[in-house]
Amino acid sequence: MDVILGVLLALLIIMAVSLATVFFVARAIARRVRRSRAIGGAVLRTRAGLSSGARGKVLRLRVRLHDSLDSGRAAVEVAGRGQAPRGDVDRLFRRIRHEGEALDLQLRLMESETDAAVLAEQLPAAGRRVDQVADLIHRLRAAVASGLGDVSDDALTTLHTDVEHEVVALHAGVQHLRTLNQRDHPDARPRIIRPTA
Repeated sequence: MDVILGVLLALLIIMAVSLATVFFVARAIARRVRRSRAIGGAVLRTRAGLSSGARGKVLRLRVRLHDSLDSGRAAVEVAGRGQAPRGDVDRLFRRIRHEGEALDLQLRLMESETDAAVLAEQLPAAGRRVDQVADLIHRLRAAVASGLGDVSDDALTTLHTDVEHEVVALHAGVQHLRTLNQRDHPDARPRIIRPTA
């Protein structure tokens, strides 16, 4: 009898430990999913696509705000790699991001608004604020892009011309070597050397 009680007690302990482990693992995964920008963005896009009316407009504003902030984050990363002058880019983006996060909290609060009239009244102001953040990020990206150097059609045309000249010179050199090779070995079968572009 004592053996059976011992086995049952051991099984209960194993079950309790297993359940606790599953609970903590599931909670850790849920936290990681909640913190993931990519997953959060995908969920937000899906909700915005499936929602209609004023609540759908709020969700679409949140999607636009998130896209703008991600765009600004990418510009700051490019500037951080030393490919563009940094200046105050980091500090400015931190300020923009702070305002964007505060605006996102307001939009999330608007999502839970149950009075359609109040929501309709708040939407235009929220849309203007999202437009302002998007415009600021657009200007920040333009500043970073201007610091990357001038990649213009003229520069690419000049590069193309230089490459063409080099290919022609290489082809002429190969033809000259072929002619010399035929003079040195008139009986030898000429080898065909094809230039690589």
